[in-house]
Amino acid sequence: MLILRFDMRAPIDGPATTADLYQTALEMAEWGEQHGCLLIQVSEHHASPDGFLPSPLILAAAIAARTTSAPIMVGAVLLNLYDPIKLAEDMVVLDIVSRGRVQYTIGLGYRAEEYAMFGVEMRRRGKLMDEKLDALKRALAGERFEYQGRPVHVTPGSYTPTGPRLLYGGGSEAAARRAGRFGLGFMAEGGAPGLAQVYRDAAVSAGHEPGMVIIPDRSMATSLFVARDVDAAWQQIGPFLLHDAQMYSDWMGSKSPSISKSDASSVEELREENGAYRIVTPDAAVQQIRTGKPLALQPLCGGCPPELAWESLRLIAEEVLPALN
Repeated sequence: MLILRFDMRAPIDGPATTADLYQTALEMAEWGEQHGCLLIQVSEHHASPDGFLPSPLILAAAIAARTTSAPIMVGAVLLNLYDPIKLAEDMVVLDIVSRGRVQYTIGLGYRAEEYAMFGVEMRRRGKLMDEKLDALKRALAGERFEYQGRPVHVTPGSYTPTGPRLLYGGGSEAAARRAGRFGLGFMAEGGAPGLAQVYRDAAVSAGHEPGMVIIPDRSMATSLFVARDVDAAWQQIGPFLLHDAQMYSDWMGSKSPSISKSDASSVEELREENGAYRIVTPDAAVQQIRTGKPLALQPLCGGCPPELAWESLRLIAEEVLPALN
């Protein structure tokens, strides 16, 4: 019924300190598990002026230590910015300590600043992804092989017999084909119609059974808050949602197919879009869940102060979830 996402983005001059936001994320992960959270997700970006989470596996490990059963998604992991063998070692250890609860969505990345920061040629990103994804899969499976002339054998073995679950993310046909070709699940935040079929055809062509496909439609909010007084909540929380929306808009550009893309230049416009960023009443939240759509919560969105974020979560616990029971 609930999905929690944390990217730790927060303006430098925002009201909440970075340390407080990270501590609150761990506390909210515990809250999420206690209230039947379907998934806790952490994201990744680099060289962001507002401190977007650059080391998602570390935060995922902290969340795994504070929880016992909640599934955790790290995504998207920008594989081209890593040594795939060292990343495989880190994934294996996290698979062990979490007892197989952490899964990953691999992403190509779209920001030149990130590739430049790590000295990776962006123009070669497709070829690099194919090379590194192959190496990552083989390393996670415990194979002995050579990668760039280096002998590789990742130990210890993972807790999950076949290694942690991997999906591949992207909104293009090339991404769908890569996911199918490598036998991974596929996740897209929007994109051209027919991506799911492109993925399935590629998987079958490569001799793989098609896996999980996640393509949310544009009617789904991806950063949702619950409030009794929606007007007042937009005045309080709206500026933080707008910061998040505008940063993503700048990064994505005008041609992005992402369902979370917003063109809003003010809080009022963001509210009128009724798109990825929404604040709804408890009754509306109940109705959304009853239609089969989980509440996708990003409680610390844009550096939202913990006290405001907790108001939304407590309202969910006190009025939304009991109404469903």
